[in-house]
Amino acid sequence: MTATVRWSEGETRNLARALKPRDAATLIIVDRTGPEPKVLMGKRHAGHAFMPGKYVFPGGRIEPEDRRMSAASALDPLVEAKLNALVKRPSPAFARAIALASIRETFEETGLVIGVDGYGGPKNAPPGAWTRFAATGVYPALEDIDFLCRAITPPRRPRRFDARFLLIDARFIAKQVDGVVHPNAELVDLVWTALGKARELDLPNITHQALEDLGEALRGGLDKRRPRPFYRELCRKRLRQEL
Repeated sequence: MTATVRWSEGETRNLARALKPRDAATLIIVDRTGPEPKVLMGKRHAGHAFMPGKYVFPGGRIEPEDRRMSAASALDPLVEAKLNALVKRPSPAFARAIALASIRETFEETGLVIGVDGYGGPKNAPPGAWTRFAATGVYPALEDIDFLCRAITPPRRPRRFDARFLLIDARFIAKQVDGVVHPNAELVDLVWTALGKARELDLPNITHQALEDLGEALRGGLDKRRPRPFYRELCRKRLRQEL
């Protein structure tokens, strides 16, 4: 017998087999120039099926083009190793694709261009978003990206992601493309909010947790050797591991 469940948004999902989570990347941009760190958050369009109206960090799933994009620098080896922890097929290319996906998604959703300016954009960038990124004259750079935490969407959800929350300082924003955020876009608003105030926004549960992890990591000086939290659910039990 096949079990079904009706979700809060009125969708019915077959539970005979849980959806396989898709690899995804999120980028947390932190501004530490003031007395209290600020983070950039975007409000999702109310019409979205996934997390409508919630404030989130920019991000999304990894695309094949992310594996083919050039970068001006490589990931820190300690960050790369943490991204590959408890991965079925770990490789430098996999960790690199995660980092590049976070930069691309941030560009697509916010217009912010993360990388180094003054050298010209990459030649022969993959089509689509990466071609538009390269046209800004910025080269994506990975050496200053950190890895905050990992979380897999629980089973029984209509969409599931194996998300890595990455971290970059706001000083690595090289340029901004205007007109990306508007009332009909994926993100309808962008706000820089103090870390303490960010928790007062309408946030998904995992974003609340990521903000707590961020505060702890900042207090510890962002030591690249620190353990990274990994959140998932097994046998209906929520687990927190360390990578």
